[in-house]
Amino acid sequence: MKTYLVTGGAGFIGSNYVLYLLERYPQVKVINVDVLTYAGNLENLKSIEGDPRHFFVQADICDRAAVQKLFQDHDVDYLVNFAAESHVDRSILDPQVFVQTNVSGTLNLLQCAKEAWQIGEDEYKPGVKFLQVSTDEVYGSLGAEGFFTEQTPLDPHSPYSASKASADLLTKAFYDTYRLPINITRCSNNYGPFQFPEKLIPLMLNNALQHRELPVYGDGLQIRDWLYVEDHCQAVELVLRDGAVGEVYNIGGHNERTNLEIVGQIIAYLRQEADSAVGEHLIRHVIDRKGHDRRYGIDPTKISEALGWSPQTAFEQGIRKTIKWYLDNHDWVEHVTSGSYRDYYQRLYEGR
Repeated sequence: MKTYLVTGGAGFIGSNYVLYLLERYPQVKVINVDVLTYAGNLENLKSIEGDPRHFFVQADICDRAAVQKLFQDHDVDYLVNFAAESHVDRSILDPQVFVQTNVSGTLNLLQCAKEAWQIGEDEYKPGVKFLQVSTDEVYGSLGAEGFFTEQTPLDPHSPYSASKASADLLTKAFYDTYRLPINITRCSNNYGPFQFPEKLIPLMLNNALQHRELPVYGDGLQIRDWLYVEDHCQAVELVLRDGAVGEVYNIGGHNERTNLEIVGQIIAYLRQEADSAVGEHLIRHVIDRKGHDRRYGIDPTKISEALGWSPQTAFEQGIRKTIKWYLDNHDWVEHVTSGSYRDYYQRLYEGR
C-alpha cells in the first residue's frame, strides 16, 4: 500500500486528484492536507466521506511542526504539492500571500520531506518522491507560433507566476543540492468539476445562468491551452510513479482556444440545453489585466514519448461534460457562491 501526502487536496485540481486515486487504486492511503482558504471546499470530497483510506487534516503547509507531525504519524511514500494561491488577479492585489504560500510553503514541505526521508548522505528511503505541481505560466507569453518545452526559459509576468517559478526553482535546487527525489509538472489551463467560480469557465457559466454580464478582458483574443482535469490527474500519477527523478514534464491538452471562443461555446451550449435567453449581448469587454500574457501553448512530447501519456478528452467533449456537471450540481454552485460551503467543515468535523 502506498501512502500519499496530498497538499491542497480540497481545492479544484487537488480534490479531483484525490478522487482519481481512490477510485482507481484500492490499495492506497491518502493524507489530504488543506488549510481551507476560500478556495478549499470539503464538499468536493463528499463522495468519499467515511472512506477509511482517506484522512483529512486541516493544516497550513507553512506550519513546520504540523507538516513534521504528518511525516511522523504516517509512513509517507509520495508528497504531491497542489497547495497554492492560484488566482492571478488576487496576486496583483496582494502579492505577499502568494509568496508566503507558494514559495515559503513549498520550501517548508521540501525541508520536511528531506528530513523525514533521508537515510544517509544524498540517500533516501526507497520509492519516495516529491512532486511539485506547477503551471505553464512560469514560461511567460508566446507569440503567434511555437510552444513551451521543458527547455523554455522561465519568464513569469505576474506575482502568481513568479511565485510558482520560485517554488519550481527551490524544488529543483533540492534535487541538485541534496539529491532529494523530485519531479516538477507544468500544466496548461485546467477545467472540469469543482472549479472555484472566480476562474473563466465557471464564472462565465454562473453569470450567464443569472443573466449577468460576462466580463472579458481586453479584446478576448488571449489564447490558452485547455486540459481536462482528469487527464491532468492521470498525467501527474504517471510522472509520480514512472517519471525519471529530477525531471520536468509539461502537461498540455492540445486544445488552444481564445477566451472569446470559450465564452461563445458556453453561451451556445446554454442556449441549446438550458436557457434560450442567454446570448452574446451579455458579453462586456473590460480593461485588460496588468501584465496579461497573450498566448500559452504546451508541447507535451516529452511526457508522451517517455511515459505514453496523451490527453484523452477532446475539448468539445470536455466542455460539454463540464457545463453539464455544473448544471447537474446546482447545490454545489449555490453553496460556493453564497459562501455556505464554509460551514461544511464545522458540520462534518466539529459536530455543529
